[in-house]
Amino acid sequence: MTTHPYGGRTRLARARGDRGQVAMEYLGFLPLLLLVAMAAIQLGLAAYAASQAGTASRAGARTAASVDARGSGQTNARDAVSDWVEEGGFRYRQRGGQDITVTVRVKVPSVVPGLDDWWAERSTTMPNEKSRIGF
Repeated sequence: MTTHPYGGRTRLARARGDRGQVAMEYLGFLPLLLLVAMAAIQLGLAAYAASQAGTASRAGARTAASVDARGSGQTNARDAVSDWVEEGGFRYRQRGGQDITVTVRVKVPSVVPGLDDWWAERSTTMPNEKSRIGF
């Protein structure tokens, strides 16, 4: 073994002893990085599902409250949602008299095991044109 004039090993001898340390530290940190990435993806999916529910509730309320709208509120709300979000679960509820309130619940797709029971719900209220003209 080569020694340094001031004692201890030389730089080359120390480098051989530390071989693979960075790789082991990275492997220990990798599960945490994957968990953070999966949580970020899940949060993005939840935000997208909430946005889809809001769009669907607006489309449904607009159709249900309008005099000259085509189709039903539920059909137009269902058409406003992406197919892959709708496949997981889609709930439509409408109520009202002078004002129409439509509530849409969309199941949030899950990439994290165990988070299967997440729902995004949005409601929209529009003035009912039909009640003002006697329908």
